[in-house]
Amino acid sequence: MSLLDAARPNPAGFRDLSPTELPVPLPEGVRLIDVREPHEFVGELGHVPGATLVPLATVPAQAASWDRNAEYVMVCRSGGRSGQAAQALVKAGFGKVMNLVGGMLAWNQAGLKTEK
Repeated sequence: MSLLDAARPNPAGFRDLSPTELPVPLPEGVRLIDVREPHEFVGELGHVPGATLVPLATVPAQAASWDRNAEYVMVCRSGGRSGQAAQALVKAGFGKVMNLVGGMLAWNQAGLKTEK
């Protein structure tokens, strides 16, 4: 079963995943994209181990070179910006896109490991 199968459908076309449903280290072939700004990535909330920083404003340009068949999990501070990024990827033809519900706030609240 893929990570995508465990996620819940969102009306915007991507799927929602809770922090406790995201295994770390990430399964092979899954990319975790943190769409916050650089200072947030290394700031107080930290980031999920294995995450790649791609600020929201740069997602469309960066995604042009990404594999449209790979699985992507988008994350931000609270889930709002990552939801926007997930929706943009779906509109760009990506079919396996997930949003980490609650973002890094929920990740930290669940007591999960972070890096800074």
